[in-house]
Amino acid sequence: MENYRAGLVTCAKEDRISILPEHLIDSILERVPLEEAVRTSILSKNWRYRWTTMRALVFDECFSRKFAKNGAFGRNGFIRIINQVLFLHKGPILKFHLHIPNIVLDSFQDIDQWMSFLSRNGVMELILTNFNRRYELPSYLFSCLELTKLKLQNCFLKPPPKFEGFLNLEDLYLRNVDFGANLCGPQISLPQLKKLSMYSCTNVSNFNIKATRIWSLAVFTCPGVMLLQLLHSPCITRFAIRDFVQGERMNLERVLRNLPVIEALYIDGSSLKFLSAENIPKWLPHPVNSLKHLRLRNFEVGDLDQLHGALCLLRNSPNLKSSVIQLYMEPQVDVGLASNHLDTPNCLDYTLKQLQTVEIISLEGSGPELLFIKLLLAHSPSLESLTNRPSRDSDVQKRFDIAKDVMQFPRASTNAKMFYLDLEP
Repeated sequence: MENYRAGLVTCAKEDRISILPEHLIDSILERVPLEEAVRTSILSKNWRYRWTTMRALVFDECFSRKFAKNGAFGRNGFIRIINQVLFLHKGPILKFHLHIPNIVLDSFQDIDQWMSFLSRNGVMELILTNFNRRYELPSYLFSCLELTKLKLQNCFLKPPPKFEGFLNLEDLYLRNVDFGANLCGPQISLPQLKKLSMYSCTNVSNFNIKATRIWSLAVFTCPGVMLLQLLHSPCITRFAIRDFVQGERMNLERVLRNLPVIEALYIDGSSLKFLSAENIPKWLPHPVNSLKHLRLRNFEVGDLDQLHGALCLLRNSPNLKSSVIQLYMEPQVDVGLASNHLDTPNCLDYTLKQLQTVEIISLEGSGPELLFIKLLLAHSPSLESLTNRPSRDSDVQKRFDIAKDVMQFPRASTNAKMFYLDLEP
């Protein structure tokens, strides 16, 4: 009996977690899956209700995958489990992550109630990923004025007419969000917003915001987007755009004019083509002095509009240090005009004095591609490395021929190292 008691004392002394400060225990619980946190209630009386005061509740994809198979309201059903957790919860919820699976739901009534619950509990971070039918966000969401991070997927976002904005929001991520055919009401104020990401959103022209502190902006496949409404922040240092289609009269010069402190630019070939379709000047009125990193995706060197756009970016970015270029060759396209242009003596007519690293991805070894690489090597005296990643479709002989051709190109930099990696990442 004495040995048994001694063991209990030893165990009590070794239970160092229970004596930690409250905020550290909460931090530990928030780092384990929610169901594991709930199971700590069986450890002791002190732990029985510990999980009920957690400030972060994460019902993510892993959670929903486990419980969605029981349906919505069956025993251990997805909706029923979350209702029980929220019913027992006490205190504020600062982070709420909800993954809505593709299960049969008669309505989103319970989820609406969860939004109401969150609006009264000081939520600061809300992540809602919806793989069900599109969810129309209730008005309760717009009462969550403490939000600093908001991530929404597959939702209708229609702020009420008197909604003025999220005054504390810093990070906004929107994927497959519909802003409605008619958005009435005042401009939405987001004075603290620093990061805005929009993917495959619709009716974006109705998304009228005022956010002058954005430093990171990504707009991918959002038809009708009004770029000028989003580019009014003088702080944007990172800008990414893909599949841009006309929402307003816009060209490359106008975009760059509205990005006075841009440091990193990501643009795909179709957007570059659209923005370069008009006759852009060889030299822009103001050089893009701040641009240091350029990434081109699905860039067709054989497309003359895209080529002119890329050369304009290179020529007008005197402090460019690195570039990643993912190539794409449209089959059966006449590349003669692009090849002829690349072969002219004054094609670039500028020395890329600061360019240090270049990575070429999906290289097929076409004439325009090789001429473009030759151009970069000839105009980059500070180049330290050129990495070539051939297309997955190229065979061993083709890769060897590409390497042999590139090795023979003259280089402005005597320190430039060539790397040939087997395949594109």
